[in-house]
Amino acid sequence: MYYSGAFIPYVVLVVASLVLGLGTQWYIKHEFKKYSLVPSGFNATGASVARTMMDTNGAANVGIKRISGELTDNFDPRDNCLHLSDANFSEGSVASVAVSCHEAGHAVQTAKLYMPSRVRSALVPVVNLASAAWIYVFLAGVLLNVSGMTVLAIWLYAFTFLFHIVTLPVEIDASRRGLAFLKANAPAGFDYNGAKKVLIAAALTYVAAAMVSALQLLYLLGSSRSRN
Repeated sequence: MYYSGAFIPYVVLVVASLVLGLGTQWYIKHEFKKYSLVPSGFNATGASVARTMMDTNGAANVGIKRISGELTDNFDPRDNCLHLSDANFSEGSVASVAVSCHEAGHAVQTAKLYMPSRVRSALVPVVNLASAAWIYVFLAGVLLNVSGMTVLAIWLYAFTFLFHIVTLPVEIDASRRGLAFLKANAPAGFDYNGAKKVLIAAALTYVAAAMVSALQLLYLLGSSRSRN
């Protein structure tokens, strides 16, 4: 199918990106705030529940660190540590244990050599370089009217798009592992559906990022073809 800048003008791309980005951020914060007021019943913090999940799933050697911010949680294979934001580290709400177990799911993926996670990790240095360079290569190609440079820029950006696509199954699997642990180990009365809603909202941020990346790639392809 043929795409051109006429059909995907840059202003539409910018508006769509803002709507998707702000919309998903509002939704995840709304769901997190809602279920941060609901006790999990674990009588334990998010960090403690994540510790138990990792200890029983082959990731006992993974550390846990507290970091500042809201929803800044992540697992970093470089230091083999789970980094949990203030609320999720120290509180025991449904939202806190859900997010903590999702991040613990990433640690378990690494421990079990989950292939999509390994692929994503391998792509990180390439994507970091490509995402920093593509815009300069593209602008240089436009200003100098060198079509080869714009094509190179599109290929560089394609690595960013590929990274977003590879990220989706990794994030979905981490949530699946976290929810499976909660379903099997949560106390009676635990709001499993609430935990699921929090993680679905979080997953939508990655879906939105992939959609924005796809729109950007289509725009670049259309712009390149319109110049030829």
